[in-house]
Amino acid sequence: MVLQDLSGKVVDCGEPMLRVDHVRDYISLMRLDRPIGIFLLLWPMLWALLISSNGNPDFEVLLIFVAGVVLMRSAGCVINDFADRDIDQHVERTRDRPLAAGRITVGEALFLFALLCAAAFTLVLMLNRLTILLSFVGVGLAASYPFMKRLTHLPQVYLGAAFGWSVPMVFAAQTNTVPPLAWLIYTATILWATAYDTMYAMVDRNDDLVLGVKSTAILFGDMDLKLIGLIQAMLLVCLFMIGHQAGLGLYYYLGVVCAAGLAVYQQYLMRFRDRDGCFSAFLNNNWFGAVVFLGIFLDYFLP
Repeated sequence: MVLQDLSGKVVDCGEPMLRVDHVRDYISLMRLDRPIGIFLLLWPMLWALLISSNGNPDFEVLLIFVAGVVLMRSAGCVINDFADRDIDQHVERTRDRPLAAGRITVGEALFLFALLCAAAFTLVLMLNRLTILLSFVGVGLAASYPFMKRLTHLPQVYLGAAFGWSVPMVFAAQTNTVPPLAWLIYTATILWATAYDTMYAMVDRNDDLVLGVKSTAILFGDMDLKLIGLIQAMLLVCLFMIGHQAGLGLYYYLGVVCAAGLAVYQQYLMRFRDRDGCFSAFLNNNWFGAVVFLGIFLDYFLP
């Protein structure tokens, strides 16, 4: 099967079917062996779910969105590797990825992407009409994000828009509306993703400069740590505003204070701008999302 990618390049996709003997490669392609991305998508969704339901979420909505996060994160990783398959061959950290190394064909990757999206959409069909309509935007964001690094130095902002789209969808599923509070949480998610994905991009900055790949890490240059710190400060302001608008109390604000401490710690980890330090700071964001969630959870479930 022959297709054109978004740049107009003709690619031979091979047989559009999945081979059983490549299970490990499919797991790697979907990053199921590296669940950090799942958690980074999961935390804002859970923030929004608890707040939109006043601490009493619909259990079916919870299950659908947890499964949907796993499926769409996996689909996003697949389409990302499809878009970057030629670039990944020249980057030390990514050259052994299944597509870049040729262990999985383009056709298999595209078929897997379509299968994951279809499974996620099947779950969304169990929800209300507004949520279904919003899901089309989510798929569009997820599918187009990998190509943004060729068009703009702000792909990290676009990633935040894609990663955070579960927030308005959760509000729609839980309340059949998307109020201003939902968009404030969405804004916080975009800021958070911009900060942590810039940390991630700093790991590959030298390779990206050679290959011509764009990122906020390259755009920020020597101002990277200061600008990440500014974004983190804006994020914390958003989180305090969310607490005020949602009527949250002491436990929530303690969670935000802990998150602020983690943001300072991330700056410390990145102080030398070395690969290991920047990657450790990126990974630490899992705890940032977790402590905010814990604060929301305790606020609703403890007296």
